[in-house]
Amino acid sequence: MSAALPSAPATRHTVLVVEDDLSIRTLLTSALHAAGYAVAVAGTGRAAMFEAGRTQPDLIVLDVGLPDTDGFEVTRHLRAEGVYTPVLFLTARTDIEDRIIGLSSGGDDYVTKPFHVQEVLLRIRAILRRSAAQTPAADRRFPLRYADLVLDEQTHEVRRGGLPVQLSPTEFRLLAVLLSQPERVLDKREILSRVWHYDFAGDARIVDTYVRNLRRKIDRVPPQLIQTVRGVGYCLRAAQQDPGQAAP
Repeated sequence: MSAALPSAPATRHTVLVVEDDLSIRTLLTSALHAAGYAVAVAGTGRAAMFEAGRTQPDLIVLDVGLPDTDGFEVTRHLRAEGVYTPVLFLTARTDIEDRIIGLSSGGDDYVTKPFHVQEVLLRIRAILRRSAAQTPAADRRFPLRYADLVLDEQTHEVRRGGLPVQLSPTEFRLLAVLLSQPERVLDKREILSRVWHYDFAGDARIVDTYVRNLRRKIDRVPPQLIQTVRGVGYCLRAAQQDPGQAAP
């Protein structure tokens, strides 16, 4: 590629690349090394879980179609073990339901195959930047509340009607953005900027996917709080949908 590769952060981060295709694994490894990252590799789900424990990477680039299991199951296992390392999925699956399954398993973002290496590097940089930008506990605000929904940034807990709601780190950030300005409509580009910290033209469809999944967890009981404003974006509003609104 003629364009310069995005540079890694000043602090050297380790990226675990999990990909059974040797040519893709080699391509990603070379590009990451050139961008200044340390790299660990694995070709199976079992090896990925071993390497995640051994190297404790800052981010995992995880192929969905592995020979012994799929990347979604690997992520579920890691989350169940208390490992919340950010995960960027590589997937040839384009159906919305497959993306929802992946994101609900605890993934942070995804890139569909075939992909440009530079896009993968940009996504990695964005994920690491927003992970590093987490507000220190001492500086976090009091819990955010709207209707019977409560989000506590200090304890990283969410409750709806007094019952706990389990969210992935990215779902938590998305809900925090919506809760920070309840009843204000946020367009998709603003959400991309505030939740994913993209400094390039990111795919706004990821917002739809995450909102759909978040709604399944938050709005299991009435009233529906996450509203869609057709052609604009989303807002948190305890109201019946009007003709200008529809679920994504």
